[in-house]
Amino acid sequence: MQKAPLTARPDAAELESRLEEHRAELTAYCYRMLGSPFEAEDAVQETLIRAWRSYDRFEGRAALRSWLYRIATNVCLDMLNGRERRARPMDLGPAREPVEANLNSLPETTWIQPVPDGLVVPEGDPAEVAIARETIRLALVAALQHLPPRQRAVLILCEVLRWKATEVAELLDTSVASVNSALQRARATFEAGNVRASDPSPPLDEADRALLARYVEAFEQYDIEALTSVIQEDATQSMPPYDLWLSGRDDIFRWWFGPGIGCRGSRVIPTVAANGSPAFGQYKPSATGDGYEPWALQVLEVLGGRIVELTFFLDTDTLFPLFGLPARLDA
Repeated sequence: MQKAPLTARPDAAELESRLEEHRAELTAYCYRMLGSPFEAEDAVQETLIRAWRSYDRFEGRAALRSWLYRIATNVCLDMLNGRERRARPMDLGPAREPVEANLNSLPETTWIQPVPDGLVVPEGDPAEVAIARETIRLALVAALQHLPPRQRAVLILCEVLRWKATEVAELLDTSVASVNSALQRARATFEAGNVRASDPSPPLDEADRALLARYVEAFEQYDIEALTSVIQEDATQSMPPYDLWLSGRDDIFRWWFGPGIGCRGSRVIPTVAANGSPAFGQYKPSATGDGYEPWALQVLEVLGGRIVELTFFLDTDTLFPLFGLPARLDA
């Protein structure tokens, strides 16, 4: 039986299926553009609604996937129009002393937010999965936000998704020369920040998983000797929505055993990976003595057998449901 041409509108169920096939990769693309999983999901939903409404005008000259990326790019550019870039605390200023007076809370829209791998990493070829995880790392997503929106789109499409300059030019309604120029400027910005769009990092192995298990036990025991053995000497820590970030294990411990002493006695439970990195839900002892209350989503970077970066995302009201973490833990 001959297939209907792409220009013929399929029935509602078939069209929905065709569009939904692209949700995960579109979410990953919009997340890299916007730096927020919630905004990315909104952008993808708007993309699919626009595609549904205008499918009759889709002439099939481009692949459905390319057409959806064109719509998604326009949606993201509209959302980014006139908006400040999202960032990490280390993008906003130098590390400071680990004292409570240095805590300044900034609005949610200031910060790069973590994303569960399951929302943005497609199933399939292990090599493609590894690349997808690499290209949603927090440092990379933060670096992308330094680029003007159209340069950002060009770099993601060319360097991450491996589109040809001719394909990107068609998507953006511009010339190949303009795409190559934008790509060159974007690469220069990345090189100045010592970041590449596809820096490889080895996947977690058994030794890394054992390291993380030791970290969880040490953190729950608040055992400084054990913590010293798993955290790199020059590690960093940040705690969005606060702009304070700490450089070096000594300052991290000065915080944990000083202003952050309320974390003593916490429970730490694993959750799904965030931005290609291991993540944990941290619950502090309740002030009432009855169970444990959510405190932070911890996202850890592991390198060379040590933890080199700790990000404590404190917006548990929105992030814990996103990562499937319970609202509280019983005693």
